[in-house]
Amino acid sequence: MDYGKSELADALAADYVIGTLRGGARRRFEALLPAHSELRQATLAWQERLMPLTGVMAPIQPSSEVWRRISDRLDRRKDAAAASPWQRLAFWRGLTAFASVAAIGLAVLLGTPRAVPPPIVVVLAATEAAASGAATAPIVASISGDGSTLVTKPIVPVAVRADRSLELWAVPTQGAPRSLGVIPSNGGAVALRGRVLAGADTLAVTVEPPGGSPTGAPTGPIVYAGKFSL
Repeated sequence: MDYGKSELADALAADYVIGTLRGGARRRFEALLPAHSELRQATLAWQERLMPLTGVMAPIQPSSEVWRRISDRLDRRKDAAAASPWQRLAFWRGLTAFASVAAIGLAVLLGTPRAVPPPIVVVLAATEAAASGAATAPIVASISGDGSTLVTKPIVPVAVRADRSLELWAVPTQGAPRSLGVIPSNGGAVALRGRVLAGADTLAVTVEPPGGSPTGAPTGPIVYAGKFSL
């Protein structure tokens, strides 16, 4: 397989960063990274593209137990400062060993993601309203396990007129479609606000004016659609 091809590298990197590349395939990808600059560059590009989405995550307040342990450790440091030189030396050696273990533990924690539900993959098939040719290839959408992010990736880039754009919609079983935003013809990430997917069982893509529907409701033809279940 020629990993130097930018299209293949980008597709693999997208699956890796999103989390849909799993198991043995994921381990093989990680083993290939040091030897293939195309894969490294594509992976970095996807990480930079999705990193701003972490800004929507709420901060977590440390518990009172964590603060108590920090206070206790600071008190022991004060006691060590008043001890003899040899006692201080033993204290700092112990503290250094603790810091080393803590650093290793932190590295393991950061390198091991918290258990979250796996992403939901939705295949959006081209409808009869889609143009013939490359546009009939499906679009793959991946909804993150926590429901905060959706990433679209067409099998091949979708041809869109310069005076038109593609808009993604969540279609509930009851009620009007909800806009998830305009998506690039070559795929991209969408931040999902609130419970925008609640009650929805279909993702659909319509052709709209530049910047999306001016009315807040679909105005153009549905060119892609796919069912999913949360």
